[in-house]
Amino acid sequence: MDGLAATILIVDDQIDNLLVLTSLLNSHGYGVRKARGGKIALQTVQVAPPDLILLDIRMPEISGYEVCAELKANAATQDIPIIFLSALNEIDDRMAAFAVGGADYITKPFHTAEVLARIHCQLTIQHQRRQLVARNQQLQQEVQERRRIEDALRQANLELERLASLDSLTQIPNRRRFDEYLSVEWRLAQREQSCLSLILCDVDCFKAYNDYYGHQAGDNCLQQVAQAIHRTLQCPGDLVARYGGEEFAVVLPHTTVESAIWIAEAIRTAIISLQIVHDRSSASSHLTVSLGVWSRIPEPTQTAEMGLVAADAALYAAKAAGRNCWRVYESECELTPHSLEGVTPAKS
Repeated sequence: MDGLAATILIVDDQIDNLLVLTSLLNSHGYGVRKARGGKIALQTVQVAPPDLILLDIRMPEISGYEVCAELKANAATQDIPIIFLSALNEIDDRMAAFAVGGADYITKPFHTAEVLARIHCQLTIQHQRRQLVARNQQLQQEVQERRRIEDALRQANLELERLASLDSLTQIPNRRRFDEYLSVEWRLAQREQSCLSLILCDVDCFKAYNDYYGHQAGDNCLQQVAQAIHRTLQCPGDLVARYGGEEFAVVLPHTTVESAIWIAEAIRTAIISLQIVHDRSSASSHLTVSLGVWSRIPEPTQTAEMGLVAADAALYAAKAAGRNCWRVYESECELTPHSLEGVTPAKS
């Protein structure tokens, strides 16, 4: 920061000192401003801060010590290096200068080479400090930008994970998500000894519907069925997923068989309420579903696959019974349609 790139403020009440220093610094390319007193110096600095200040100590009205202390107390001017230039040569004078924030101290009469060297040194330090500050600011911006990118990537990954667990047609969880969720809830039910219920739901005569009304109508049908089942579920822990094709699966944590039956009937009724015409159905003139219900406290030796096999057996029984109904898996040799009389949607 040499030459015209640096501006130096000379503060001295002696006109001769001002003239000598101004001539010296101008000859070496520095920009020079002058102040013949402390108060004027403070005003000058506030208007246009210089890069460095040469400051005399003994001045009328306000001393160089006071000028330095006031500049160092101001956040806008505290980083300007100040070199005291004084005839006072006692150690106490030097210590007082450094105590108020002076960067250096030159005694009068001064040597031009010493003045120039000390000015060059302080301006170099100031230049390096500014570079460091600029670099720190740049690093902070880079850190903030990296955090922004990392947050964006994290959100993108979460969205990808969500999409990977979502059925693109029906916008409900897919088979992968269902398997993961059932595995977790199965282990929780085993550990807590709580009842877990499963419902498998199949759209009746869907192939005939798809062949007769077309694949677009078939897709619309599945979308409506999926959303109708989703609206029927009552608790945050309940999950419905597209199990495959026209088949849907429901996981009901902490749900007794009575409540599971109530939900199965609510699903069946909700699908009928859609009033989707199905002229090719053997069960009804409108779209219907068949459902299989399984409900147990999972034993340590049982697996989630066993529960699904049981629910599928109950679903097969519902189809065999004429469709548009539900059946409950009671045991390996007994599948019965429970009566809904007295059953409430309350969960255990």
